[in-house]
Parts: sequence; C-alpha cells; structure tokens
Amino acid sequence: MSLTLTSEFAKVRQKIIDLVAPKHSVPITRWTADGLWDISWLRVLLLTIGIILLGIGGSFTVQSDLGTAPWTVLAQGISVQTGLPLGVSFFFVSLSVFLMWIPLALKPGYGTIANTVFFAAGLQIGVDYIPSPANTFIAYLMVLLGVFITGCGGALYITCGLGTGPRDGIMLAFLGKTKMPITIVRAIIEIVVLTVGYFLGGDVGIGTVIIALLIGRSFSFWFNFFARFPPKANPLKP
Repeated sequence: MSLTLTSEFAKVRQKIIDLVAPKHSVPITRWTADGLWDISWLRVLLLTIGIILLGIGGSFTVQSDLGTAPWTVLAQGISVQTGLPLGVSFFFVSLSVFLMWIPLALKPGYGTIANTVFFAAGLQIGVDYIPSPANTFIAYLMVLLGVFITGCGGALYITCGLGTGPRDGIMLAFLGKTKMPITIVRAIIEIVVLTVGYFLGGDVGIGTVIIALLIGRSFSFWFNFFARFPPKANPLKP
C-alpha cells in the first residue's frame, strides 16, 4: 500500500514538473498545421479563440490601471517624441517589427492576418465589459489573470502552426536561434522594449513590470499544457 502511494505521488509530482518546467520549443499538437496555409475548421476555430483570448488578457491588464504592456509603452514613447497619435505610433512599431521578419527568414501565414483582426476584437470586448478594479488588491489580481489568459491564448494560436503575429514571430525566431527557454527569450524581448519605451517617455507602472517578468512563464506553462495533446499516430504510416 505504501509503495503504491509513493509511486502515485511520484507520478503526480513528475506531471507537475513537466507542466511548469521551462519549454524550449513550441510543441506539435493534434491541431498543428503542416503549413502556414494548411487551414481546417478546427484550426481556424482554435486559432480564433486563442487570439481573442490574447486580446481579452491584454484588456485585463489595461483595465487594472497599474501600467500598460511593454509594446504599448514603446508606442507611447514614440508618440511623445514625435507628436504622432498613439494609433499611428503603434502602426510604425508593427511595421518595424514586420521588417525584422526579413533577415530572420520569417513567413506570414493565415494566423498573421487573423491576429490583426481578432486580437483587436478581443481587446475591445474586454475593455468594454471588464470594469475597473474596486481596490488595489483586485487590480493586482487583474494583472495576474491577464498574464495567465494572454499566455493561454498566445500559446493556443501559436500551436495551430498557421503563423504568428509580428511580436510573437520575433520571439519564436530568437527562440530557434538561441535555443534558450521561451521564458527567458520572451522576458528579454519585453524588458528591452519596455526600457526603450520608458526612456522615450512611455508610461510605466508596476503592472508593466509584472507583465514583462511573468509573460514568458505564462507562455511556457501553456506550451507545456498543450504539449499533452500530441498528434495521434497514423496507422497507415510505418
């Protein structure tokens, strides 16, 4: 009886370790496409859900009033320095990131296009319906929940294999070239962007720091979770 309990405890402990251990690559799942335009109703559905969750997660952090995400801070900084509206600044930031895809040999896919549409929809839904926090404690919970939801949505749509948004594409490119854990790669990118945005005059709060430090861990957690759904073996293949 004691040996059985010890064995079961060891199995549970290993499952927890597998779930939270840093992920060094994007897992291949049952819904992962063979190409950037290998579209099916299931992949489109999961990709859409993932991107909308990505936007809703972002809206939780916005509504917390504790600080915006690093890329928003960068756009704000550019807006301060140039006098351009924030939306126009965001456009130039996105355009610059897309241009970085060229030397990194990245190719856009269906997911790249869908990201620009459904992310904005999820973000707007969240901003419209998620109320402002009643107190500071709730505000911190909103930031943490936003990071957790963002990691879930981001990992879900990335594992569809239909292409990523500009920023996630950069993360995956550096991940492949450096072989470092996703947690480290994502954190480095977010912290660099945050620092540049801050010195340009963007708004930084404690929520911004929390997002920059934890977003990579959130992605890694959800990549590990979705890795538990590997492709089914094809009996027709040797």
